[in-house]
Amino acid sequence: MTRREYNTTVNEFSGRLYGFSVKYLQNSEDASDIVQDVFEKLWKNRKKVEFEKAKSWLFTCAHNAMINFIKKKSRMTYSDEMVSNEVQESHAKSYEMQEVIEKTLSQLPPVQKSIILLRDLEGYNYKEIGEILDLTEAQVKVYLFRARKKIKKQLKDLTILV
Repeated sequence: MTRREYNTTVNEFSGRLYGFSVKYLQNSEDASDIVQDVFEKLWKNRKKVEFEKAKSWLFTCAHNAMINFIKKKSRMTYSDEMVSNEVQESHAKSYEMQEVIEKTLSQLPPVQKSIILLRDLEGYNYKEIGEILDLTEAQVKVYLFRARKKIKKQLKDLTILV
């Protein structure tokens, strides 16, 4: 990948990569850090990454970076987690629909969450998602079906409570 191709890639995909990261992490600062790290890795690996495959490489790298980030972040103390969960649960009834959907998304396994965001937010097709996440098209369809089923069940359960 040449310097010009790298700059084109940054201009073309930085916004979409940031949007994907923000939806996944629910934090704009963390998402900015992930995007910056991903583009730094792309620069370091520019001689190995083909320009035509840069989009797939970027989203794969971002997905893996977010998984690692969440694993690190989840090593916080148990009491902090309990306080956070109690605050979230006490405000659950007052969430607007968008907040409820985001909370529901956050409870999905990482792969299912990525597939939902890539398909419904970014508009990628099954084949592209498979390339990004290193899955077959059939696996993408199954994970997407299961994720949507979980979301539907959680939203249905919430309407019973209201």
